[in-house]
Amino acid sequence: MLAPTPYFADRGCHVRIYEEARSLMAAGHKVRIVTYHLGRDMPGIPVTRIPTIPWYNKLEAGPSWHKIYLDALLLFKAVPLILEFRPHIIHAHLHEGAFIGYILKKMFRLPLIFDYQGSLTGECIDHGFFTASSFAARVFKRIENMINNFADKIVTSSGSANTELTNGWGVPPEKVAPIIDGVDTDVFRPLPQDECRERAAIPKDVPVVAYLGVLSRYQGTDLLLDCIETLREMNVSAHFLIMGFPCEQYRAEAEARGLSEAITFTGKIDYKDAPTMLSAADIAVAPKLSLTEANGKLFNYMACGLPVIAFDTPVNREVLGDTGIYARYADSGDMAKMIAALLSDHEARRQYSVDIREKAVNEHSWKSRSEKLVELYQDIVKAGELTSHGKNHTKKH
Repeated sequence: MLAPTPYFADRGCHVRIYEEARSLMAAGHKVRIVTYHLGRDMPGIPVTRIPTIPWYNKLEAGPSWHKIYLDALLLFKAVPLILEFRPHIIHAHLHEGAFIGYILKKMFRLPLIFDYQGSLTGECIDHGFFTASSFAARVFKRIENMINNFADKIVTSSGSANTELTNGWGVPPEKVAPIIDGVDTDVFRPLPQDECRERAAIPKDVPVVAYLGVLSRYQGTDLLLDCIETLREMNVSAHFLIMGFPCEQYRAEAEARGLSEAITFTGKIDYKDAPTMLSAADIAVAPKLSLTEANGKLFNYMACGLPVIAFDTPVNREVLGDTGIYARYADSGDMAKMIAALLSDHEARRQYSVDIREKAVNEHSWKSRSEKLVELYQDIVKAGELTSHGKNHTKKH
């Protein structure tokens, strides 16, 4: 499994990599992850890392020119591992992983699965790496289009990403399979709120709204601060538990706007502590703005029984369905109204909590996701064997 990212750093992409590997290994399959030097090893998952690069210490999501040589090192690290491990398939995450995977596919004649988590060009634009009208954007689109056709199969983390690939990039529909994120509902589950608030040092006498994830403009953090300010103007009593990184910029902005007393910024929290921290809250928010990228935090919210208020996007509706509460897209004022209404209605919160937890258990377990992934692996390996047999048969004649 190729992971061109500082795995594991407690964010959505890394959670998907970890949970895929963990559920595959639980089903009896052998997995090896090749990744950057940064990040930490997770229990029970074998990881091979590139050599330490002392001047590169970026854990946050987003593009970087440094990734060019990091990915070259990842390729060189993967070659001896493949010779030793003898895998049946290469599972590559992100476009950089698919590019590396294609080289390895040609070298070792192995089938390649590309785990697509959104547009490479779109991510660069979202992070301000370049503008949509720039020359760099045109170059990246050409590269992205080429990479999209490298793999034997593409798995996507949302139905919207499927549509983007087939309609926007012209990838044949039969080449794309949606396997959206999931959650371990035995680990992520509702815990006693008072105990969790005590551990999180959160007041017990005020409604708490949780956010878990990366803090950035494209994740909607700026709009979340606007939302908190609107709630203050509405005289709504609420405390926001904002868990993620990097937080210093937003901590300073909250202080400048006089919002500090209404917010606890935890910084990065360990994945294993997330169920406890989430269970300290009454509801959760998901202000992410991307229309096609997966929104993995939703699954954790759901499994912990937290009613979720999110912007109205296809990705959010695909995951939450009727159990979600939707604010107008990118409208912080509307999100504030939704939060105020839900906090004032205890019975509605209780019912949403029951329904959303039930949906997580019944529809979003990682066990069912890994079963689909294994079926995909088997089909691709079988197709490769048939192709190889056909070529050998042709040569004999």
